[in-house]
Amino acid sequence: MEEHIPAELPDAAPVPTALPPGPTRRTVIAAMTTVGGAVAAGGSAVVTPLLGAEEAVAASAPSNGHLSLTVNGKRHTVMVDNRTSLLDLLRERLGLTGSKKGCNAGACGACTVLVDGRRVNSCLTLAVRLEGAEVTTIEGLADGDELHPLQEAFIEQDAFQCGFCTPGQIMSGVGCIQEGHTGSKAEIQEWMSGNLCRCGCYVKIVRAVEQSAGRG
Repeated sequence: MEEHIPAELPDAAPVPTALPPGPTRRTVIAAMTTVGGAVAAGGSAVVTPLLGAEEAVAASAPSNGHLSLTVNGKRHTVMVDNRTSLLDLLRERLGLTGSKKGCNAGACGACTVLVDGRRVNSCLTLAVRLEGAEVTTIEGLADGDELHPLQEAFIEQDAFQCGFCTPGQIMSGVGCIQEGHTGSKAEIQEWMSGNLCRCGCYVKIVRAVEQSAGRG
């Protein structure tokens, strides 16, 4: 019988001792993000070069604008950053510091002013949106040496202790009276609930609003 001897197999290719370095997880994610963003934008994987330093600064710089408004009967025209709140405009640009910066989040009411006769939290109101508006702050209530009736009522009712919330309380009270929300103690409390008093003078504050509204 003829013996069949298997042919010799060719030598196997040597196994490399070290694989060439592949992409890292970070580069893979970066590439996928870039391509995905490009496809979503326009179906192309062409990557737009990054903005130069000067262009990036210009793109991120806030825009400014002219603003004309009347505050306490006086007309003002100012250049403001579009992010400026009415509260910061009043306090830092116009020197009207009666409106207080309490929470700066619209929760305490210490910054309450009247804009075209309506109560607003000035810390949440962008100044640039008030072109041509009429703003009244606590400084604009009195007529010379003659106090507003609600200011007099606050004094007579001793409706304050530390006084920090008082300007906002009075401005909110004036708005409450003008809006006709003084039919009862409960109604006043409801419509004044956005103004917080750290000293707890709520009973006397309500009395002052009642007195000024002709119910005292």
